Amino acid sequence: MFILGLTGGIASGKSTVSRILKELGADIIDADKIARNIVEPQKDAWKEIVAHFGEEILTKNKSIDRIRLGNIIFNDENEKKILESITHKYIKSEIEHCLSVLEEKRIEVIVLDIPLLFEVGWDKMADEVWVVYADEKNQLNRLIQRNNWSKEEAKARINSQMSLKEKVKRASFVIDNNKDIDYTKKQVSNRWRYLRDGLKGND
Repeated sequence: MFILGLTGGIASGKSTVSRILKELGADIIDADKIARNIVEPQKDAWKEIVAHFGEEILTKNKSIDRIRLGNIIFNDENEKKILESITHKYIKSEIEHCLSVLEEKRIEVIVLDIPLLFEVGWDKMADEVWVVYADEKNQLNRLIQRNNWSKEEAKARINSQMSLKEKVKRASFVIDNNKDIDYTKKQVSNRWRYLRDGLKGND
């Protein structure tokens, strides 16, 4: 089993690359999807989060208001660390469960789609890491258009993450997502084919 780590920065295009890989037949473990599932009402992570942050972060149907919680942790580094200490253990446990299930099915390549792959040290789980790169100008424009944020808000969110340039230094392979979708697809398809061919050659 070969584990491919996929990461990037906010509005760099990681989700686009993940979708392309899925179209190419890749089996993907999506950490964002897992993160949403573990905080559904009455689940263990949900209970821990509500116990710490209070019921004021809940919507009327008792689900966690991601915007309200996001505003709290974005403005308080200590609260951010507390939230991560709660959620990361559940996310990692579910990732490990998914990996074991796919390994039993003898899946050859598994993609770990994880935004904070380097930040939380989960890159150690991967045999190869792809970083999706976009320059800051493109990140800013995409965030402003997608989230209707001001330039200052968008820049603050970008600066709150590990820089993409640092991630690029630690990557096995970099996907340049500064141009059009066809350019991105070509890079992903070529590298995916190269990876699969290499694994077949090792059989």
